[in-house]
Amino acid sequence: MYALLIVVFIIISVLLVLSILFQSSKGDALSGTFGGQGGSILSNRGAATFLSKTSTILAAAFFIVTILISLLSAPSNPETESVIRKEADKRVAPAAGLPAPQGVQEEGTETEE
Repeated sequence: MYALLIVVFIIISVLLVLSILFQSSKGDALSGTFGGQGGSILSNRGAATFLSKTSTILAAAFFIVTILISLLSAPSNPETESVIRKEADKRVAPAAGLPAPQGVQEEGTETEE
């Protein structure tokens, strides 16, 4: 199931990139609205085209598949401990029964000189 979602995710990603790249540039639309040549806010250019609808559908599918993949990749056992936590527990202070290193004075003892 996870591998199938990854394949679907890659296909959706490629199709989304292609659908966005195939769309025509609308950079001159804003300048035409403010006194340019023949442009108006209520023109047919504002209607959604096939590629923009396709981009919207693919973007929604992209997010849905992304969420599904993240849910499937989450650990199934909620009590699993992270690797960082395990390494931190290994590096705790030495046990109380171990002798103190040379040159360290314990509290309450006097050194002989």
